[in-house]
Amino acid sequence: MSENNTYKQFPRTEVAGVSLPRMLIGTNWIVGYSHTGHAADMDIRTTNATPEDVFPTLKTFTNYGINAILGVTSIDKILVDSIKYFQDKTGIELIQIDTPWMNMDDNATARAEAEAVIKNSAKSGAKFCFPHHSSVEQLINKNKRTMDRLPDYLSMIRDNGMIPGLSCHMPECIVYSDANGYDVQTYIQLFNCMGFLMQTEIESVIQIIHNAKKPVMTIKPMAAGRVSPYVGLTFNWNVLRPQDMITVGIKTFYEAYEDIEISFAAFEKRLPDLEGRNSPHKTDVIK
Repeated sequence: MSENNTYKQFPRTEVAGVSLPRMLIGTNWIVGYSHTGHAADMDIRTTNATPEDVFPTLKTFTNYGINAILGVTSIDKILVDSIKYFQDKTGIELIQIDTPWMNMDDNATARAEAEAVIKNSAKSGAKFCFPHHSSVEQLINKNKRTMDRLPDYLSMIRDNGMIPGLSCHMPECIVYSDANGYDVQTYIQLFNCMGFLMQTEIESVIQIIHNAKKPVMTIKPMAAGRVSPYVGLTFNWNVLRPQDMITVGIKTFYEAYEDIEISFAAFEKRLPDLEGRNSPHKTDVIK
């Protein structure tokens, strides 16, 4: 990876022998999944309509050594095209953490379809392949505390040269995977100070993360825009383990820079060096 040494480099961790930045590039706010409504989705898609639009955001992240991107990187066309455009233009490889959805029906046709999706993930250049949470959760058996047939899909991922992980919205995924010794090298888990989309209370989920046998990639730290970046990131960085990661959703390179600076400030126990919010006739107290 080519890096600009004039920029402070973001802290890193390791997953299955692969060096990863502790901040991961999220993609919902590139492809148009706002978790707000159609108008917000369309605003995102208008802002990030072409690979040229996405390029400044990816470049801002990689300036700081943040070179891993998480999302449906093998299927969402804007991601496929933007990653290729960025890599061709800069020579910087983005570590792709692909989360494709798969047909998890228990029959030969469905397994063949799932394997085709996994092969496409490998062809697209993914280093990690995590079955999407909507697929994974079809395999959970709470009565037996297992994830039935999960090893089949993990083996397909290994056989196609990628590192397997799990995308989880249900925190049981982490508990059951660790308990059964599945070949899962890292997890994606919802975690934010609002409990947004989390299926149990914050206090329980942080215990699960701290007890996880592998590093955890947390998602939605700002509750899809429901809390400010300063609040969401400062909270998460202060309670996660040193090996865990935060995935940030960003629409523009301005937001990328802001999230990076807020994160460095959290690590260094200082205030972030950012412009204040604009509002008319601010009082002296909030200037």
